[in-house]
Amino acid sequence: MKQNAYIAGAGMTSFGKHPDRGLKSLAAEAISAALADAGLETGDLNAAYMANAAGGIITGQVLIPGEVVLRSMGIGRIPVINVENACASAGTALQQAATMVTLGAYDVVLACGFEKLVHPDKSKSFAVFAGAVDVEDMAGVEASIHRKLRAEGINPDTESAGARSIFMDIYATMAAPHMRKYGTTARQFAAVSAKNSRHGALNPRAQFRDVLTIEDVLGARMIAEPLTLPMCSPIGDGAAAVVLVSERKARALGLRNPVRIASSTLTTGWDYAPDATDGVFEYTIAAAYEEAGFGPADIDVVELHDASAPSEVLHTEYLGLCAKGDAGPMIERGLTALGGGGRTVVNPSGGLLRKGHPIGATGIAQIVELTEQLRGQSGARQVDNARLAIAENGGGYVGADVGALVVTTLERQDS
Repeated sequence: MKQNAYIAGAGMTSFGKHPDRGLKSLAAEAISAALADAGLETGDLNAAYMANAAGGIITGQVLIPGEVVLRSMGIGRIPVINVENACASAGTALQQAATMVTLGAYDVVLACGFEKLVHPDKSKSFAVFAGAVDVEDMAGVEASIHRKLRAEGINPDTESAGARSIFMDIYATMAAPHMRKYGTTARQFAAVSAKNSRHGALNPRAQFRDVLTIEDVLGARMIAEPLTLPMCSPIGDGAAAVVLVSERKARALGLRNPVRIASSTLTTGWDYAPDATDGVFEYTIAAAYEEAGFGPADIDVVELHDASAPSEVLHTEYLGLCAKGDAGPMIERGLTALGGGGRTVVNPSGGLLRKGHPIGATGIAQIVELTEQLRGQSGARQVDNARLAIAENGGGYVGADVGALVVTTLERQDS
């Protein structure tokens, strides 16, 4: 929907393995940073939207994770809304918080995503992803994946690749038809991972900061054909938070060149024909652009949901940054990279592939990155003169498509 909420403060932890830290510690770091950035105190908050997806399985914390985190910081009395919506949990929390500010219900709202996904027993981590599909029809989900892969001439291999998220197989079912239809190559998928590794190397909060070549990516262990290991987002821990304020409060705070949420649209998938041209991605993204009042040709910087390298190719096209089938060659030529000479930079943070993907925190981490880009605070990975941005954050798999999708547009307003 059309929004009018301002980001007064943003903060996040580094993403990665934090075995000695719990949900309270990670969330408190991000929230404290966001409040300090806004120049506000805990007592200024009117409400909090708290996103977490894996706590019940990884830590055992269910039902009240947000209240537990906030009470440890001395925050009480206010409404606390816990949000769980798969990998779109944090994006959903942001969308709901922005909506309440836009509607005039609150002047100061916290939106926070926090996650513990790393566990000594990797099967617990992968169980989180296994629960993000229709578990009452797991046999049907697996049969559908295998049927789609075999239709593309790929023999499903569930034994030799070792433990992995079921979503890597799902992404393989999306990659193979794109390769057949448009001639997209494994090398172009590898170019996504290589590009994001260069970006991630410039991000001090990224989970992985080593630089990979295309050959490094292609030569890595195969996970689910055509995806090699660096084409798959990693498991990690972390938290991210933003403090949203109303236009009235933004003026009272004297925010200079504030970042405004222009639109934030939340949808769920539905059943439509496989050859439909107006599915959930097209529908949601078109609505976000229409409500924002600007389009793909205007966007300076993007953070999109590259849970796999093929995802970035597909979503670059969904976002209208190029025509269908053109994203692979465009990325291979470096046109979405920092300094690559293209119109729009994609995933300057390193994306989920390199920054990391603690699923309950991802959507707001995208917003933190874009806020800093629009403020000119991103250091070596700064996109020149960034003014308009878009974030795309999806999660879950129902039927044959994403369960939930959030698309958010942001603009820097000149004071």
